[in-house]
Amino acid sequence: MTNDQIKKNIQSIQKTAISVITNPAGFFRDMPVSGGFIDPLLFAVVMGVIAGFIQTVLSLIGLGYKASFFMAIASVIIAPIFVAIFGFVGAAIFFVIWKLLGSAQSYETAYRCGAYAAAIVPITSILGIIPYLGTVVGLAWMMYLMVLASIEVHKIDAKKAWIAFGVIFAVLALINVKAQIASRSAQKQMEKWGGQMEKMNEMTPEQAGKAMGEFLKGMQKSSGKQ
Repeated sequence: MTNDQIKKNIQSIQKTAISVITNPAGFFRDMPVSGGFIDPLLFAVVMGVIAGFIQTVLSLIGLGYKASFFMAIASVIIAPIFVAIFGFVGAAIFFVIWKLLGSAQSYETAYRCGAYAAAIVPITSILGIIPYLGTVVGLAWMMYLMVLASIEVHKIDAKKAWIAFGVIFAVLALINVKAQIASRSAQKQMEKWGGQMEKMNEMTPEQAGKAMGEFLKGMQKSSGKQ
């Protein structure tokens, strides 16, 4: 691939991302419903690389979820792989949903809709540093894009699309918030236990056993078990 081709591809990806973000209805209205998987896959992977880089920087400066240096760097590799693999899985789910809503489009079209919607992933990676609200906003944005894709690409009635994806958003948002609550509670327990571990050498066996019991009770509580 020549430098001119690389430059042309970069400009095309940039133009597509800006269009999805600033004029999503117009983008989906004009989006070709076929043309192969390569272009949308490449676009989604590039968005994943950018998102992984952003997550790495945020983690290294102490924002977002805490991670080791190597785990933070690994996210640059993991994120695009995750986007590539689950893009096909997500497309299958959307394909079924759109078929149930009355779409006549193919799986390829469903994949293209989901892949190009990945334009928002770098931005939602930044929003994710805001506890609870960030992820919910990201989910809402993605569901909004899927509603527009339903209307403009799949020619589904707007009211039907809003109801279907509104229900999906509500369920996913609830699950995500509950998962974040459990994760943050577990993290606090681990940090508390880490502090206690430093004092273990000064404890008697009875005190150490009591501390372990309190830690396990805290972990059980954070997981929602009684």
